[in-house]
Amino acid sequence: MRCPFCGNVDTQVKDSRPAEDHVAIRRRRFCPACGGRFTTYERVQLRDLVVIKSNGRREEFDRDKLERSVRISLQKRPIERERMDQMISGIVRRLESMGETDIQSGTIGEIVMEALARIDTVAYVRFASVYKNFQAADDFDKFVSELRPPAPSED
Repeated sequence: MRCPFCGNVDTQVKDSRPAEDHVAIRRRRFCPACGGRFTTYERVQLRDLVVIKSNGRREEFDRDKLERSVRISLQKRPIERERMDQMISGIVRRLESMGETDIQSGTIGEIVMEALARIDTVAYVRFASVYKNFQAADDFDKFVSELRPPAPSED
C-alpha cells in the first residue's frame, strides 16, 4: 500500500481488525520512510459493477458515491452511523448478488429508496426529491400525500 504522505510503496501493517460493520477489515499502517500512520479499509468485492445512466452513459460503480448520497439524505437525522453503514453494505451486496455486471441507475435508485423508506421517512423524501427530480413544491406535496395512509371514511 502506497503511503499517502510520502508515496513510499513499502508500508507495514501494524494492526488488523474487523470494521464495525463486519464487512470490511480495518488496517492501521505505518510508513518506515516518513513515520506516517494511516488507516485503510479492505472490502470483499464479488464483481465489478457498471452503472448504466439514464442517458446511456456507462460508468464504474462507486460505493463512495452511493455513500455520499445516502449520507446527505440522512444528514441531521437520528440514524446511527453503524446502521447507515449496514444499509449501504446491504445495498451493495444486493447489487452484487443480482447476477448482472451492468445495472441501470434507476434500479440502484429504487433499491436505495426502498432501504431509506425502511429506516427514515424524511431521508426517503429527501433522496426521492433528487432521484425523481422534483421541480416544484407540488411535486413534494404529491409524493408525500402518497406516503400518508388514506383518511378513514365516515359512515
